[in-house]
Amino acid sequence: MTKVVGFALLALAGFMLLGFLRSDAEPGAPATIAALLITVALPALGGIALLTKRFRRGARLSERRETLRQQTYESEILRLAAQRQGRLTAVELVTEFAITPEKANELLESLMVRQLADVEVTDSGVVVYVFHDVKNLADKPHARGILDG
Repeated sequence: MTKVVGFALLALAGFMLLGFLRSDAEPGAPATIAALLITVALPALGGIALLTKRFRRGARLSERRETLRQQTYESEILRLAAQRQGRLTAVELVTEFAITPEKANELLESLMVRQLADVEVTDSGVVVYVFHDVKNLADKPHARGILDG
């Protein structure tokens, strides 16, 4: 709806400007300038404000969706890592989530950068991402206070 109102205000400003250009009004008179500002500039500024607000909101919404998508992937990766004893490969992500190998590597590397995963390589050259916190979840019931000896 704001998009329609924004375009309507811009159209109104355009028609008012056209009417001003076709009128006999004295261009330098203060009353003419004031009338021009009120009838042309204000609707034009209002229309531009509504349209840019609408487009910025769309960009923010898109950004929020992407953030949510990233967080969802990461939580599902950690859940899968818990099921697989804290070790995953990119191929496992590709098959489990139906994503591209590039996206799988990007997700795993982002977890590695945030120090949630480390990289190990098998003798055959397979890159394995190890999630130490997930791998050691079984020790959780035996946790002690930091100052306890």
